[in-house]
Formats: sequence, C-alpha cells, structure tokens
Amino acid sequence: MNLDLRELYQQVILDHNKNPRNFKILTNYNHFAEGYNPLCGDKIDIYVLIESNIIKDVSFVGNGCAISKSSASLMTTILKGKTEEEAKQIFENFHVMITGKLNEEKSLEELGKLAVFQGVKEFPARVKCASLAWHTFNAAVKNEKTVTTE
Repeated sequence: MNLDLRELYQQVILDHNKNPRNFKILTNYNHFAEGYNPLCGDKIDIYVLIESNIIKDVSFVGNGCAISKSSASLMTTILKGKTEEEAKQIFENFHVMITGKLNEEKSLEELGKLAVFQGVKEFPARVKCASLAWHTFNAAVKNEKTVTTE
C-alpha cells in the first residue's frame, strides 16, 4: 500500500473516531448486544432495528480506541438497508481482510470504504479492535444475551 493511500485511510479512521456516525441509543430497536474487548478495554453496545429481514437502523454507544470506534461507525453506515444475509457476507469479507487472508484486488473493491482497515492485519492485537462491533452486531441479530468478547 502506498504512503498517500495509507495517510488517506488514517484520515478516514480518525474522522470516524472523532465524529462517529450513528453514535446514539436507538429508541426503537428489536435487537441488542453488548461487546467488550478485554485486551484493549473497548466496550460497545449495538442497537439494531430489523423489519422484514432488512436492517432499517443500527447504532452504537460505548468507548474504545480509534480503530474500534471508527469500525463501529463505518459498520453502522454500511449495514443500513442491507438484508441480514448481505450483512453476514460483508462481515465475512471484512474479517478475511483484517486477518490477512484476502484476495486483494477483487475483494477490496467489494469492501468499499471498509478497505481503510486493511492495514490492521499488520497488527494482530488490533484485529479484535476492528472486529468487535461486527461480532457484537452478529450477537445482537441472534439475540445472544451474553457479552461478546470476540
């Protein structure tokens, strides 16, 4: 990855950390889960409204590192309007990317804005930071009541 692209990606992550999108408690939700990353101290609550298999709204509250918060922010903007199956596929592609197992060219295009997290694979301890919101979202959709620590 060239230096200019890396700087752009860092700016996107910092922007979503400083000005997170959908950072609120939804008043009208039908799925909820709590997430916690004991390695970093990140804590997140995910609120989801699903109607007719469509993610109508999704939000989060909590605190954590820039990677965790920006990942949650981008996740909420990308998943709105998607089906549960589309959300599952996006998460699988995202997880493959951040763990370094991605077919670079084609898949990065499919991930769109989420490609800003491709550098996380170089820092294995940060993978959990980037994926916490996603694992917590999955737990919310499944109505799991235990705190997600993935």
